Amino acid sequence: MKEFALIFRIGDIADFTPSPEQMKERMEWLATMDVQHKLVDKGNSLLPGRGSAKTVKADNVVTDGPYTEIKEFIVGYVIIWADDIEEAVAIAKTSPVFKIGGNVEVREILGRE
Repeated sequence: MKEFALIFRIGDIADFTPSPEQMKERMEWLATMDVQHKLVDKGNSLLPGRGSAKTVKADNVVTDGPYTEIKEFIVGYVIIWADDIEEAVAIAKTSPVFKIGGNVEVREILGRE
């Protein structure tokens, strides 16, 4: 298993005012990953500047690279276990962040195995 960072972004910071229902949905999503032993609770993670990265957008659009527009804001991240980047992307596709117009960048974490 490898560790991957799921980095959550939204286009407008004003969009990041989650309702109690949205918070509950996010917590349930995290709990589901924890039960599946996919959630990693570790700090001091380094993301490589180059290498394996993909961005998952609404409607299951996947693009190469950690590239983002200046108008996007990082609103959080989690570290997960996955066999490879394809599995990490599949997990990212289930994120509730898409319901508020956000996207998820998927990046492999190096040097922690």
